[in-house]
Amino acid sequence: MTLHEQIKNDMKEAMKAKESNKVVVLRGLMSACTNELVAQKKTPQDILDDAGVLAVITREAKRRKDSITQFTDGGRPDLAIDEQAELDILNAYLPKMMPREEVYAYVQAKIAELGITDKSQVGQLMGALMKELQGKADGLLVKEIVAELLG
Repeated sequence: MTLHEQIKNDMKEAMKAKESNKVVVLRGLMSACTNELVAQKKTPQDILDDAGVLAVITREAKRRKDSITQFTDGGRPDLAIDEQAELDILNAYLPKMMPREEVYAYVQAKIAELGITDKSQVGQLMGALMKELQGKADGLLVKEIVAELLG
């Protein structure tokens, strides 16, 4: 069963269980997947491959994280809590990300491997890192560690 089909089934189960928040999030996710299919010049009835679904989920999760930050900064913790609940639902479909310690060690090894010595080579380093860590580590965390090591 593909991830797309899994989300469809989970949405049906959430409807039966009357979990309204989960239904809303999964409906939005299915809509985003349909939009992605249309953007790829496929029909809405097609099934999006797992890589495409993961890209959509990641994009939706990033939107929720941005909203949480904005609501928290704007003094609206009530709205931030709602967004966090939606983010938790989305995170259940994302692969487990590498912990900071692993990413730190990976970045150090890549710096040594590429022979990077200063900040002018950050673009080359980030390109190589993100190509290998795509879907395994948070890009913001990688960027933060690179800045820390080459700072």
